Amino acid sequence: MILSQQTLGIRAEQILEAQDLTKMFGGVKAQDKISFAIEKGIVCGLIGPNGAGKTTLFNMITGIYRPDAGKVVFNGKDIRKMPVHRLVKAGVARTFQHVELFSSMTLLENIMVGMHVRTKAGFWAAVTRIPAMKKEERQSRRRAEELLEFTDLAADAHKMAGDLPAGRQKTAQIARALASEPLLLLLDEPAAGLNPVETHALGKLIQKIKQSGITMMLVEHDMSLVMGISDKVVVLDQGKKLAEGTPRQIQRNEAVMSAYLGNG
Repeated sequence: MILSQQTLGIRAEQILEAQDLTKMFGGVKAQDKISFAIEKGIVCGLIGPNGAGKTTLFNMITGIYRPDAGKVVFNGKDIRKMPVHRLVKAGVARTFQHVELFSSMTLLENIMVGMHVRTKAGFWAAVTRIPAMKKEERQSRRRAEELLEFTDLAADAHKMAGDLPAGRQKTAQIARALASEPLLLLLDEPAAGLNPVETHALGKLIQKIKQSGITMMLVEHDMSLVMGISDKVVVLDQGKKLAEGTPRQIQRNEAVMSAYLGNG
């Protein structure tokens, strides 16, 4: 019999910890001392009403905003002042609410762009096309093809990204984020605009990514998706953490039912 860490009473190792994160916009406190932790290898859902501060929190974790107070600790290091490109190289990747692909490039080329933080050849190597550069490009192409296969996009590899349906573009964003080899992947409303079939496929993909060892956090309004795939859920309301727990605990939380689900 294999015993889990929870069964043995061992605290799972954390990959991300938010410590009293606070963010001001003018005189408005958008985030007020938000604290939570994400353990390695889990899916953490982040939910809350519109304006609760979910995307602002994502932006602080990923270096787009700097918190006015508090810390963001990733793999034991305070990353508050780390620039975005260094964060990506350290292992933090994200997608956005609106698709951010290069529409005039093929899907394969878009995925290869996502690998730039892991390539070693510099500017002159690219210009002179030395053997090392050619070898690295071949390796990048193979890895991109593997990711397209992994995300069920292989049939679209040589199509222009801008010509793909919205659902395929959403999946392509995830594939490109995976190309940076993240340890932590943040998904900002990945199911927005998807139909039920596409949403079901997204849930299966997220579980597949989790099984590969990547930790994930997602902002999402589709409660069926969040509760179905998350190991932990954090609830925000008016810039404050309202609750944190398993999906079952959150579904039974009276404060959440009142403030978020409107069943108070």
